[in-house]
Amino acid sequence: MYVYILRSCKGGTFYVGSTKNVDERVKQHNRKESLSTKFKAPWELVKVEKYDSDSLALKRERFLKTGRGRSVLRNLCSID
Repeated sequence: MYVYILRSCKGGTFYVGSTKNVDERVKQHNRKESLSTKFKAPWELVKVEKYDSDSLALKRERFLKTGRGRSVLRNLCSID
């Protein structure tokens, strides 16, 4: 399982998700098939992290979506 970070080419905002197939999932986001990301497409893939278990990946995804996790996200992606 993978945790991936996308950056919107429109506004520079970030999206964090998890999936088993990163390439296909990014294509879905860019085809505007995801309700939560369709209005900020197109997206570029910024970072991918691989995890040995689904539970670890989901735990990391949830953390990156918290306030403290957003700080870590900015450091991971070198955001000013």
